[in-house]
Amino acid sequence: MSRIRLAEPTVGAQLLGLGSAQPEHVVTNDDLARRVETDDAWIRSRVGIAERRIADATTSLPDLAVEAGLAALKDAELDPAGLGGVIVATCTMPNPIPNAAAQVATRLGANGVPAFDLNAACAGFSYALGVAADMVRGGSVTNVLVIGAEKLSDWMDWDDRSTSIIFADGAGAALVGPATAQDGVGVGPVSWGSSGDQASAIRILGESTNKLHQEGQAVFRWATTAVAPVALDAIERAGLTPADIDVLIPHQANLRIVEAIARKLRSKGARDDLVVADDIVHSGNTSSASIPMALDHMRTAGRVRSGDVLLLVGFGAGLSYAGQVVVCP
Repeated sequence: MSRIRLAEPTVGAQLLGLGSAQPEHVVTNDDLARRVETDDAWIRSRVGIAERRIADATTSLPDLAVEAGLAALKDAELDPAGLGGVIVATCTMPNPIPNAAAQVATRLGANGVPAFDLNAACAGFSYALGVAADMVRGGSVTNVLVIGAEKLSDWMDWDDRSTSIIFADGAGAALVGPATAQDGVGVGPVSWGSSGDQASAIRILGESTNKLHQEGQAVFRWATTAVAPVALDAIERAGLTPADIDVLIPHQANLRIVEAIARKLRSKGARDDLVVADDIVHSGNTSSASIPMALDHMRTAGRVRSGDVLLLVGFGAGLSYAGQVVVCP
């Protein structure tokens, strides 16, 4: 009997490079107050956001993804010709076909590589990172560029105070490659799941308005109770304890949610000096782009350093959630 020859599996996966991209146009809370009944103090107290970036009509979601992807490739010192695959995590492409990833791969100069989109909403980057790490560990590809990219402004009702103050546009990217025993394992096992009973909490009302709708209180209650156990499970799967984590980078949904997750982790043994991402203050909620953007911004600012142990946690209204421990490149 003939035997199928399988690729030699690698020991693990690691992050090799990071990048991000944001539109230039800044929308402040005072700008929004000119359109809807709100003010800077109210927005800061509810969601912790001071400003957000919004793309103009000429900037597409793939444009943002390409910019972030190029930055990550440059950071990893990898020529696009050596790219093994592209995953774009997004929930805001204007049309389901064609996908963003194939367009992005070609524009990066990696035409012909496997490329696909993944929609797990705000948990999208964490899902895509888990898939990419498994692809690399299994020997399916040499490396994978994972990009979280969103243009939420295309789906926004700017007269709806409950959503217009929160969401924004942007992209973040990470290159995932093999890790040998000598390198150490840089991406831990993923802890993930879904909860379809929360399907109505965040949705696009395509049958009527094509606008994003969110039940804010339902999302807040779910996130502040369900996310911490996912984070703790990811730590345990990595063979670590909460005290081993240097930096917490959860999805930047709402500053109150981020702070609640951090408090619960500290109550379970995380250090008092645990660094917590607060990128939402100046970037808004960018769904699947929020984790890689926050990571890249924090590293640029010196708040995250090479070798730091990071806990990434993505969550989207209870529909999907994922967490993994990674080491900063």
